[in-house]
Amino acid sequence: MEFKHISVLLNECIEGLKINPDGTYVDGTMGGGGHSLEIVKKIKGGKLYCFDRDTEAIKAASERLSNYKDKFEAIHDNYGNMKNALLEKKAAGVDGILLDLGVSSYQLDNKDRGFSYMDEEAPLDMRMDQSQELSAETIVNEYSKDELIRILREYGEEKFAVRIAENILKERASYRLTKTGELVSIIKHSIPMKAQVAGGHPAKRTFQAIRIECNKELTVLREHMDDFIDLLNPGGRLCIITFHSLEDRIVKNAMKTAENPCTCPSNFPVCVCGKTSKGKVITNKPILPSLEELEYNSRSKSAKLRIFEKRK
Repeated sequence: MEFKHISVLLNECIEGLKINPDGTYVDGTMGGGGHSLEIVKKIKGGKLYCFDRDTEAIKAASERLSNYKDKFEAIHDNYGNMKNALLEKKAAGVDGILLDLGVSSYQLDNKDRGFSYMDEEAPLDMRMDQSQELSAETIVNEYSKDELIRILREYGEEKFAVRIAENILKERASYRLTKTGELVSIIKHSIPMKAQVAGGHPAKRTFQAIRIECNKELTVLREHMDDFIDLLNPGGRLCIITFHSLEDRIVKNAMKTAENPCTCPSNFPVCVCGKTSKGKVITNKPILPSLEELEYNSRSKSAKLRIFEKRK
């Protein structure tokens, strides 16, 4: 299957990065290479480092960028390891970092990857890095009832988490769940029809929750936001595209704290905590896809771009 993916908020990201032709940049989620391609086009003496956990993505995107092979380097790794990986490359500071936190169209449409709840015969996989051991099948079949309830509530904001978890345990007592269709069937039988009609596809929230748990998406993002900001050179920019409220909240709060880290009580006349601002939030409100983009790429509808600039 050909690796296809339409880059979300492409022009807005390139403008937001304010690319210096001689600067060093990072695309932490290379994907299909759409964002990376536009970055390397603007680089002359600089360098672009591209990270991705998916070897298929790296292969396809590297071919797409083959005319610029002296200007970029692809790294098979989680973007959470960016700091250490760049230190190994002797890149102590960078002028811009881009993260597109969405699942690629290729991953969604490739039934062998198990990300979609629309293909009933797909394996329960959902691994972005297929070399890792933890998969959706492991989560569904081996997590305890309490663990399943936790991830469904925390990562999927699923109102019927208890009922879904109980029915998963009931079914897996008879056989091992291996197909997405088996999980979708359990979810449909767990959610009242009235709620299904009003809330879109009933499996959407559960599949999101399991995917996030499988790939530790929120954990990696939460634990490394400070690293991304610290990696920036003075005037450098961090651009992050999120696709659901949980991610956006983490990014928004981390950027806000980096801009104003003071922990002194509000009634103190002057700051005494000694914490200083790392820069400023460029986007007081997130940048959203234009109506034109929504017309040709419906998967961009929930995208939000937030930008932070390191203090000069």
